[in-house]
Amino acid sequence: MKAAVWHQAKDIRVEEVQEPKAGKGQVKIKVKWAGICGSDLHEYAAGPIFVPVHEPHPVSKDMAPIIMGHEFSGEVVEVGEGVTKVQVGDPVVVEPILRCGECPACKSGKYNLCEKLGFHGLSGGGGGFSEYTVVDEVMVHKMPEGLSYEQGALVEPAAVALHAVRVSKFKAGDKAAVFGTGPIGLLLIEALKAAGASEIYAVEVSKERLKKAEELGATAVINPMETDPVETLVKFTGGGVDVAFEVTGVPAVLQQAIDSTAFEGETVIVSIWEKPANILPNNVVLKERNVKGTIAYRDIFPAVMELMKRGYFQAERLVTKRIALDQIVTEGFEALLKEKNQVKILVKPE
Repeated sequence: MKAAVWHQAKDIRVEEVQEPKAGKGQVKIKVKWAGICGSDLHEYAAGPIFVPVHEPHPVSKDMAPIIMGHEFSGEVVEVGEGVTKVQVGDPVVVEPILRCGECPACKSGKYNLCEKLGFHGLSGGGGGFSEYTVVDEVMVHKMPEGLSYEQGALVEPAAVALHAVRVSKFKAGDKAAVFGTGPIGLLLIEALKAAGASEIYAVEVSKERLKKAEELGATAVINPMETDPVETLVKFTGGGVDVAFEVTGVPAVLQQAIDSTAFEGETVIVSIWEKPANILPNNVVLKERNVKGTIAYRDIFPAVMELMKRGYFQAERLVTKRIALDQIVTEGFEALLKEKNQVKILVKPE
C-alpha cells in the first residue's frame, strides 16, 4: 500500500509499504480522509519534535522513518481477537494518543500528560497518511449517524480546541482573545462560542484568515501588522480579556498574549514550539496573571462529535483544499508554508 513516510525535515516520501494486519485487541481501518495538522507541518519544516529518531518510542517501539498522519477518519475493515467496541463496516475516528498506562498521569486518568506521550502518526505505530492503518481498540470512536468522513477528519483538531477551553479558567460570559487563526485558532473561536463567550477577538496577520475568523463568529479581528494588538484589546475590552489563547508558536506573540489579559487573567499556550520564547515575568507577577499550557485532549471525542451534530466545527467552512496522497508534499506541506489563505487541507489516501 501507499503511505507518506517521514525520513527527516523536508524529506517526506510517498512510498510502497507493507499493509498492516489487525492483531489481538486491534482494529484495522481503511483511511477515508486525513488532515494535515500544524504539528505535521512542524515536523516537515523543522522536525524532529515528536518523531523518534535516535531510539524507538517507548510505546510504539518504532523510530524514523515513520508513516505520518494523526487526524483521520475511516472504515473498519478488520478487527482482532477480543475487539467488542466496533465491527467491520463501522465509520470511525481515531484518538491518536499513545500512552503507557502506568505513569502517575495515566493512572489518574490524565493520559494526555503521560510521561511517554506520543501520537499515532507522529511517534510511530502507523499513521493516517496511508491506505490502511491499525490501532488499538481504545483509540477508536464510532462516528454517530449523519457525520461525513470529511467531518470525521476534523474531530481530532476540534478536540484540541475544545480541551484548551475546558482546561482554561474561561467561564460563560467571559471575554477571550485568540492569537493565531490557523485551523486550531479558528476551531477555538467556535469552541469559545459553544462555551458562551461574550466577546471573542482574533489576532492574525493573514487577511484571508481574519476574514474566516469573522465568518466563524469573532467579535472583532486585529491585524498586528496594522495596529498594536495589546493596546487595541485593552481598549476594546476596557482593561483586557479574561483569557488569551496563544496559537502561533511565534516567540514575540506569547508576551503580547500575556499583556492582553486583565489583572488575574490567564494565557493558555496551545502551540507546539520550534524554539524558545522570552517573557517578562514582572508582567505576570504584578497583575497576578496565570500562564498555563495544554496538550492534545482527553475524554472529549464524543463531546466534539455531538457539537458537530449541532452545527459546530463544520468541514465546509474550514476545509480549503482536498488532495491525493501523491500530492501531499507539493500541494499539502509546501502549500501550507507558502499560501496563507489555506486553512485545513485534507488528504485522500485511496
